Amino acid sequence: SLIGAVFFWRRHEAPRGARLRAACQELGPLFVKFGQLLSTRPDLVPPDIAHELAALQDRVPPFPPAEVEALLARTYARDGGWRNVFSAFDMTPVASASVAQVHFATLGSGKFAGRDVAVKLVRPGIDKTIAHDVALLYTMAGLVESNFADGKRLKPREVIAEFDKTVHDELDMVREASNASTLRRNFADGTLLYVPEVYFD
Repeated sequence: SLIGAVFFWRRHEAPRGARLRAACQELGPLFVKFGQLLSTRPDLVPPDIAHELAALQDRVPPFPPAEVEALLARTYARDGGWRNVFSAFDMTPVASASVAQVHFATLGSGKFAGRDVAVKLVRPGIDKTIAHDVALLYTMAGLVESNFADGKRLKPREVIAEFDKTVHDELDMVREASNASTLRRNFADGTLLYVPEVYFD
């Protein structure tokens, strides 16, 4: 249950960092992502907790092929259907996380026809899930401020606001594509980092 997950960290069978990590995993993908954010903020959490939270990884089941196909149909309706855009599309994702999942495909039209690509699809309905979970995080931040001696000093509401912005930025695939394209351009002559080309069409 939600209440059980929230207070799981108070049980004393394991170190506190491990208990908090388990609670984040129990609460779901957005809390996993929030734990990942906290692991990068040594100004907010002690080293033992940061170390445990750093071990969090998205282990989110993919959404089913029928939903993938429905999403593609909506997205490419103006292009005469997604089968006009891709000559091949693997309905089984190669990666699945809390906000999106990635599929391999082959472009089927235009000057880039025949190119193998990775297609990132935002989870259907994820915006409503995020709104619900972020509201819960704000409630928890209020409880921390009210009930813990260091609550106000840690500024939990500001931390949640930063997290809220970060997650919503992740939902904007155009912004992500633009950032990736800029990164590719900046490292075009380098040998340490390879950034795939972005096909904006």
